[in-house]
Amino acid sequence: MSSIFVRNLDTKIVNRLKTIAKQHGRSLQGEIKAILTEAAAFVATEAAAISRQWHEKLSGRDLTDSATLIREDRNR
Repeated sequence: MSSIFVRNLDTKIVNRLKTIAKQHGRSLQGEIKAILTEAAAFVATEAAAISRQWHEKLSGRDLTDSATLIREDRNR
């Protein structure tokens, strides 16, 4: 497994990351590892490909405007 060292990181950022880590019940290192793992797992090109697939899958369907559905639900 590899290691990464980040130098000159602003103290405010480190403190914020520590707070987030505590909220998630993780160490600072565990939180940073989780953030990096999540960020690397889903890149923009993959998101665009998934978007195209859904667009193709749903094309040609008559879909109701979601705003209309929300208004109808609110008026009940």
